[in-house]
Amino acid sequence: MKYIVRDLEKKIVELSRDYSCLLLSGARQVGKTTVLKQLADANRSYVTLDDIEERRLAQTDPALFLRLHGTPLLIDEAQYAPQLFPYIKIEIDKGAQPGAFWLTGSQNFKMTELAQESLAGRIALLQMPPLSAHEIYGSGEILPFSPAPEALTKRRGTGKAADAREIYERIWQGSMPGYVSGKFKDRDVFYSGYLQTYLERDITNVLKLSDSFQFRDFIRAAACRTGQLLNLHDMASDVGISADTAKRWLFLLEKSDVVFLLRPYSNNLLKRTVKTPKLYFFDTGLAAWLTKYETAEILMNGAINGAILENYAVSEIVKSFRNSAKECLLWYYRDKDGKEIDLVLETNGRLHPLEIKKSASPSPEIVKTFRLLDKAETPRGSGAVLCLKEELSALDADNYIVPIWML
Repeated sequence: MKYIVRDLEKKIVELSRDYSCLLLSGARQVGKTTVLKQLADANRSYVTLDDIEERRLAQTDPALFLRLHGTPLLIDEAQYAPQLFPYIKIEIDKGAQPGAFWLTGSQNFKMTELAQESLAGRIALLQMPPLSAHEIYGSGEILPFSPAPEALTKRRGTGKAADAREIYERIWQGSMPGYVSGKFKDRDVFYSGYLQTYLERDITNVLKLSDSFQFRDFIRAAACRTGQLLNLHDMASDVGISADTAKRWLFLLEKSDVVFLLRPYSNNLLKRTVKTPKLYFFDTGLAAWLTKYETAEILMNGAINGAILENYAVSEIVKSFRNSAKECLLWYYRDKDGKEIDLVLETNGRLHPLEIKKSASPSPEIVKTFRLLDKAETPRGSGAVLCLKEELSALDADNYIVPIWML
């Protein structure tokens, strides 16, 4: 099995020179522990709180736990022992060296709260998504996506060109390191095990579920609606739960980095915009598996082919920012007259409108809706159509045709 270099590695090393404690959070099995072990030198001790005895000691006598293991130290699954955080704070305040503590956590809804309460101002927080297309297929420096011409020119040399069939193969394969790296070869068994682990370790204990199959059905209902406006009432009805329960379950899916919500863009000058977010999965492979598409070819011609292509494009943009440790200011636009822009990306004080199309020859008419943003308070910058064309091109001087493989 080949190690896949992660784009966050450079940022982890940089922040470890400035902060005594670094927390790397993210969904299960995205490679948090693997990357930190890869970067750790021989002096760094490693302990996982999946080990029941280590967990018990960390919970009952955190001072002794830290004294026994010393520093520098990598603590895996740190969310299992919140008792450690005040004692790590004490060590930092006593002068712990930069990079003394590396922590990982798979329950982001717990980890962020613990870190903010106990280690505010003393900890570097990074979120690791599943593998990006750049990490799997590309090379060179990671760049947050931007449709500015100079950024597109640089980005063209960091990816690997792909036609429509190959793009859908990437979507179907997904972005989980365990499967992409070849460590696990049976896709169905891999995702089945992944879902079971997620349910057992992150969800069942939090929700006290009496029927885990109902939660499985809820995740599947979410996958069937990827790339669509969120309708919790319909999802709840499909599964046979209340709308309040559906809201609580979706919150957990979002906080554990399985799904994310894209909010609508609006400001004081755009009053007729809708308020409902759109739903996406971080890993399109999981979404394709949940919706029972057995091959990439079937997926490419299936009912959700456009929605899951949109999901792939949006998630790759989000990953490009997370892997650069930068905030992603990304929305979609839709008003009550039905006018829509798939994505609105804000960078460097400009709004960049983006459309996503399952086409290799997008029409110039597509970008007419971009003028809607001229009413916004923030000036409009260059726009782009993200599509299945294989080469970077342009519709006009302000709007570009960007191959989805470049994301």
